[in-house]
Amino acid sequence: MEVTKIIEKAITGDQVAFTSLLDKYWNEVYGFMLKRTENETDAEDITIETFAKAFDKIASYNPEYQFNTWLIAIAKNVHIDMLRKKKISFFVELNDEENQHAYTIADTTPSAEDKLITEQNLSRLLRYIKELKPHYQEVIQLRYFQELTYQEIAEQVHEPLSNVKIKLLRAKKLLAAIIQGKK
Repeated sequence: MEVTKIIEKAITGDQVAFTSLLDKYWNEVYGFMLKRTENETDAEDITIETFAKAFDKIASYNPEYQFNTWLIAIAKNVHIDMLRKKKISFFVELNDEENQHAYTIADTTPSAEDKLITEQNLSRLLRYIKELKPHYQEVIQLRYFQELTYQEIAEQVHEPLSNVKIKLLRAKKLLAAIIQGKK
C-alpha cells in the first residue's frame, strides 16, 4: 500500500496503519539516531518518543514533504530536548565554598523518611498500573520491573517486536493520563 494511503488511515486512528508506519520507518529513524548519539539506549528512547510525537500529531503532517523527513526532523528535536535536559542536570555551578559545603553535608544513604516516601510512591504507581488493561500491565512489568529488552519481551509474549514497542508506547501514555487524572 502506498505511504500516503497508510498515513490517511493512521489519521483516522487505524492501528494497523500505525503499526505499518512504525515497521516501515523504525530502522531508518533508529539508525539515524544511533549515528548521532552513539548509544543504543538513547537512540531507542529517542526513536520511541519520535514515533509517539509523530503519531500524536499525525494530522498535522504536510504531505508535500517525505514522511521519513518529517520523522527525522521530529527525532532531531527530541534529541536536542534530551541533550538540554541532560545539560541542565549535569551543570550546576558551585563556587569553592558551596562545593566544599556540599561535600561535607552530602549523605547519599536514604533516611527512614526517604525510604517511606519511595515505598509510598511505588505503591501508588503500582495501583495506577493495575488500572491498565492486563496486556499493558504485562509489558510495563516486563520492561520496567524485570528490565527486559524489547526483543526479550517480544519473545516472551510471542508477538512481533513492533507490536511490543507500540504496546509500551500506549501503556506509558495511558499510565501518564491516569496519573494526571489523579492529581
